Amino acid sequence: MTQQPLRAHDLLWVSETPVAADGAPLPEWAVAACRRGAPVVVRRAPRGADGSIPVGVRGSVRSERCAATVAVRTITRVVAPEALASTAASIARDAPFAALRTLRVLAPQLDALGWAWGPTGGAGFALASGLPVLHADSDLDLLVRMPQPPSTAQRDQLVHVLSVAECRVDLQVDTGHGGFALREWLASPRQTMLKTDHGPRLVADPWSEHA
Repeated sequence: MTQQPLRAHDLLWVSETPVAADGAPLPEWAVAACRRGAPVVVRRAPRGADGSIPVGVRGSVRSERCAATVAVRTITRVVAPEALASTAASIARDAPFAALRTLRVLAPQLDALGWAWGPTGGAGFALASGLPVLHADSDLDLLVRMPQPPSTAQRDQLVHVLSVAECRVDLQVDTGHGGFALREWLASPRQTMLKTDHGPRLVADPWSEHA
């Protein structure tokens, strides 16, 4: 397939079983997940010397997580979080999980802010793959592409989004230089933990290219 730039949180379908990041054999649950067609998710880490992509493999329960890598040539499909945003309108009002019901309610508010955004975590995985990974206590993980700092009005709307949701919402902001948790930034805007491909960094301005 034609390779597009890959970013953290993109979901990838691959034609070969990923390789565990530590070189050990993949756990049996991870092999089983790959065999049933589960996607892997791009994680923040350096690419391999051979250009391989760092990914995470997830199983059906929270404890089943594994860091791995995949070769670019094995990628057959890519779904970015923002490509899943439009699916929120088709979620039923009485969807069985609070994370999905919350996504349906919040989608118009997030659309109105003008940024690219989309679900990640369990909700994004479930919507993209159809696999049963959500449960009653699942949080809703969201990613917002925010290349510039928000205005006061935009920030206040995001605070509102976090405060009125039916379930806990973990919103990650991607500045283009890395990602950070909105809650942490709101609590400490002068000292933010920015996750980058080369590890986390404590920065004063997550939007600075020199952060």
